[in-house]
Amino acid sequence: MALKQTNKLQFFPAKGYKYLKDLPVGSLFETSSGMRGVLINADINAKVVITDVPNISNEDKNYYLGKQTISSHTEVKEVVT
Repeated sequence: MALKQTNKLQFFPAKGYKYLKDLPVGSLFETSSGMRGVLINADINAKVVITDVPNISNEDKNYYLGKQTISSHTEVKEVVT
């Protein structure tokens, strides 16, 4: 009888980063592009409130700011206050 192999490819966030799903609810975070926000909930997707998007033109900021749904596998740095 042959043994079933269960080797699965595993991915890890870049050094110094965490996945959004690994942060506690209510955490402040920042992405590599400088976007900042607060984690509301994280399942398959993460519900967040985006508070700052420094690299976006002023006329586009209203689209990005506020409640958004993004991947829970987004690499972020936890902002410690």
